[in-house]
Amino acid sequence: MDGPTSPGTTGHPMIMANRITSTPVFNREGEHIGHIDNLSIDKVSGRVAHAILSFGGFLGIGDKLHPLPWDRLDYQPDKAGYVVSLSKEELKAAPALTREDLETLGAGPDWRDDIAAYYGMGPAI
Repeated sequence: MDGPTSPGTTGHPMIMANRITSTPVFNREGEHIGHIDNLSIDKVSGRVAHAILSFGGFLGIGDKLHPLPWDRLDYQPDKAGYVVSLSKEELKAAPALTREDLETLGAGPDWRDDIAAYYGMGPAI
């Protein structure tokens, strides 16, 4: 199974960040549920912590931005996109941010703790 760091169809495990944005995201049933809007990267380790999934809205207006733990994305070359094991209902219930909230991603641990708790992960980075 290909993951975010697997070669997929390119023959190597690397991808440029600007190629990830706008990549479609599907749920396990194969429904298109959104696209990668941005990435949250830990400044010290350089590790991608979250993919920011744009879900809902129209042309970026009224959409919800859901930080998904990077390791929850499974790249599927045949879809030319990522698959998450979440239903639309689970995603709607997941912690979400507004575009304005993105400005404060590094300001405190509360949003990271909420995401870690929702996805059953250990303490946030």
